[in-house]
Amino acid sequence: MQDCDVIVIGSGIGGLCAAGLLARYGKRVIVCESHTIAGGAAHSFRRRKFEFDSGPSFYCGLTDAQSLNPLKQVLDVLGESLLCVSYDPLGHYHLPEGTFAVYSNTDRYRHEVEKITPQGAKELKEFEERLLPLYEAMKGIPTLALRTDWQLILVLLRRYLPSLTKMLPNLPIVQASVGNVMDATVKDAWVRRLIDLECFLLSGLKAHGTIAPEVAFMLGERSRSKVEYPVGGSGAIVKALVRGLEKFNGKLLLGCHVEQILVSGKVVGVRLQNGEIIKAPVVISNATIWDTYTKLLRPEDLPASYRKVSLDTPAVDSFMHLHLGIRGEGLENLTGHHVVVHDAQQDITSPGNTCMISIPSVWDASLAPEKHHVVHAYTLEPLAGWEKNAGYEHKKQEKAKSLYRALERIIPDIRDRIELELIGTPLTHASYLRRYQGTYGPAIAAGKGMFPTTHTPIAGLYRVGDSTMPGIGVPAVAASGILCANTLVKPEQTAELLDNL
Repeated sequence: MQDCDVIVIGSGIGGLCAAGLLARYGKRVIVCESHTIAGGAAHSFRRRKFEFDSGPSFYCGLTDAQSLNPLKQVLDVLGESLLCVSYDPLGHYHLPEGTFAVYSNTDRYRHEVEKITPQGAKELKEFEERLLPLYEAMKGIPTLALRTDWQLILVLLRRYLPSLTKMLPNLPIVQASVGNVMDATVKDAWVRRLIDLECFLLSGLKAHGTIAPEVAFMLGERSRSKVEYPVGGSGAIVKALVRGLEKFNGKLLLGCHVEQILVSGKVVGVRLQNGEIIKAPVVISNATIWDTYTKLLRPEDLPASYRKVSLDTPAVDSFMHLHLGIRGEGLENLTGHHVVVHDAQQDITSPGNTCMISIPSVWDASLAPEKHHVVHAYTLEPLAGWEKNAGYEHKKQEKAKSLYRALERIIPDIRDRIELELIGTPLTHASYLRRYQGTYGPAIAAGKGMFPTTHTPIAGLYRVGDSTMPGIGVPAVAASGILCANTLVKPEQTAELLDNL
């Protein structure tokens, strides 16, 4: 007897997208979430009267009907929507040589670059014009139509032949790195650093490590769709996905820790921490590749060579996080997104050198008490050397200094305004979200290997999340959920779903 058709381990956005779609397809789905809050790395949490995003605060195309954002496509299919606030400029880059606004409007963005380097602005235009035709070709093939088995070929030939034809001239850059395109179009040192920075924010790698379609998609969506923030924070997205799941009779079990995926030649179910067994012929893991293969499976469940190669996958470093609740008097002109690079002579990927800052209460005042703001700042930080010992609290304070220096570029008296301070380390991230070394996913450079797919060698076991798709961010993990769900149903079912949208 089976308790359900599909068990999803973890309620990150990848897991919820897969679960919601499979429930929409008519599957009996149970999502097992170890935490007491859904959302994985994108969950929201409250401390005192302040509501924080644990992870992303930057979103694009959540409400635009023409958006290619895979998350928007899933929400549409589930009959869910979000209330959002749009804004432009989308943020400010604070570099050692000065600050400039980053506009989603391409012409305004280039105009800002032109103030710094007129020749660089011309080269940036050429760089973008080399990538945007790839976006135009991708535009005609919605992520919602895709799957990861051989039947994808039939789907593309039957429904999307004109768009496939558009792809042909762009094939040379589909597997190329952004660095290859940059080398062919940009000589200006300042613009090259800018492209490296934007790639790093997108993928965790610089231009030569980031694949071209990622940046093509980012440039196209940024200029075509609205940049916006969901009212209620990232938690509002998670709630919408959970509503969609439950609307189609899927179940979310919180505080439900999966101890082991049960394998007997093929997947047969999972065993929970409390000893209970849930049976199903399909299990989807939203845990990282490392956690899935070391904590959820026995070594003998996988071919030894496959397991070794998988566990040798390089990982993006973890982060230091600083969440603050601050008094907001006199900050009426505050903007929401900032990136600070401290030292131009240091690599942008050096821990503490590049700091990302979000102040989402600029758009959604309900996240903080009246005349207050919530602030989230973070920077790369490897797990190595972190231990819960006598020096742990001191080390937290020392490592947070680069984040405070970054914040002082935007709010000089930030330290005098603090009412609540929370400092998170790689250990926090690793333990709280049960993520290997606190990582945000694989660091597979363009041309240095393919991302592990949603498939595994075990019949009935699949994976979703940031270990299956390139790019740090919500669109990538939402896409992973779509591809996995579609692979588990007939193409005709997906076609019907697309036709009903």
